[in-house]
Amino acid sequence: MRRILPHPLLSLGLAVTWLLLNAPVTPATALSAVLVGLVVPSVMRTLEPEAVHVRAPGTILKLAVLVLYDVLRSNRDVAKVILGLRRGDRRAGFVSIPLDLRSRYGLAVLSIIVTATPGTLWIQYDSHTGHLLLHVLDLVDGDEWVRRIKDRYERPLMEVFS
Repeated sequence: MRRILPHPLLSLGLAVTWLLLNAPVTPATALSAVLVGLVVPSVMRTLEPEAVHVRAPGTILKLAVLVLYDVLRSNRDVAKVILGLRRGDRRAGFVSIPLDLRSRYGLAVLSIIVTATPGTLWIQYDSHTGHLLLHVLDLVDGDEWVRRIKDRYERPLMEVFS
C-alpha cells in the first residue's frame, strides 16, 4: 500500500485541490484528480532528501549565539560605511576560502550564515575543489576572512554535521 500511496495525506490534498480548482466536478476532472493524487506523490518520493544526523546540540546553541552577535555587529559596521561615518579607505573585494566542510546540510547552513551577515555575500562554491568565493563589502585582510569563516563557522558546522 505504501508503494501506491507513499504520502496518503498529500495524495488526498492534491486530489481535493484539483477538484476545487477545476469545478464543476465531471468524470474527467475526477479521474484527473485521482491521477494527480497518485502520480505526484510517487514522483516526490524520489526527491526525498537523505536523513540528517545532527550532533552536538551545545555547539548548535553556541553557533547560533555567535551568528546573532556577528549579524548585529555587521549591521552596525555596514551602517557606518553607508552613512559615511567610517573614516579611511573602503575596498570591496572577493576572497577565496578553501573549505573542508563537505556535508550538503552544513554547506547550506554556512551559506545562510554568510548571506544573512550584512557586508558578505556567498558568490560561488566549487564542489570539486571545495573553494568558496565570498564577496566582502569592506575587505581589509583576505587572510583574516579565511580564518574567520573557517574558525567561527566551518569548524562548528563540521562538528554538528559530521
